[in-house]
Amino acid sequence: MKVGFIGAGNMASAIIKGMIATAFVPAEQVLVTDHSPDKLQAFTEATGTVACSTSEELAAQADVVVIAVKPNQFETLLTPLRDTLQRHRPLIVSIAAGVTLAQLEAMIGAAPALPIVRVMPNVNAVIGASMSAVAGNQAAAKEEIQLVLDMFNAVGMAMELDEEKFSIFIGIAGSSPAYAYLFIDALARGALKAGMSKEQATRIAAQAVLGSAKMVLESDEAPWVLIDKVCSPGGTTIAGLCKLEDEGFSSTVVKGVEATIAKDQEMLRSAEAKR
Repeated sequence: MKVGFIGAGNMASAIIKGMIATAFVPAEQVLVTDHSPDKLQAFTEATGTVACSTSEELAAQADVVVIAVKPNQFETLLTPLRDTLQRHRPLIVSIAAGVTLAQLEAMIGAAPALPIVRVMPNVNAVIGASMSAVAGNQAAAKEEIQLVLDMFNAVGMAMELDEEKFSIFIGIAGSSPAYAYLFIDALARGALKAGMSKEQATRIAAQAVLGSAKMVLESDEAPWVLIDKVCSPGGTTIAGLCKLEDEGFSSTVVKGVEATIAKDQEMLRSAEAKR
């Protein structure tokens, strides 16, 4: 199986390296093309992957074509590739936000429709700790969707999700790394205020948050149950927790998620209106 990547940016590079590291596919079976020849040469030489000079060359060879360019470049990219894609009929995978399966089908224009799988990874793919949502069109078989799930499990965790819930996913996984970074920074600033160095406090806070996330994933208990286990009667943790809730911590986080979802929906409507 040959997997081709159109675009070799940070996200694509992370996915490729994760696939190779986990032996999902050998490096020599990964085809890559990019608008920057120098960048492409450096990347393929470093990873042992195969460079393609054009998207058409890649699309004619790959069994899976991963489109890893910016959303505003999709139509320009896909229009010249239509004939090649329809003849070769690879599995198409998109990792772009804001480009729906229906829009991809319209751009590719295949009849019958090509199998297309849309994936929403997050920035933590660069360290192999992404959370990715996966949705396929009606032409995508279960085996093809599972293939994509396996591909993105190589750089973290992947889950099949109805496309209509992708905006919600963005609110709690796509954008939330920034919220988590903000929380870690706020913890460190609290320690800085109390007399600890910012560098030391940031490392401590980051490890504590990492361990807490790992505990939630590996425990059969809900987060609130775990919270109760940390809180001793009359202790330090419950004092801090009550103060956070007095200041609207939980409700503020919910409002942040709601704002993210609303913005994504607005962007989708705007993109649709322009087509």
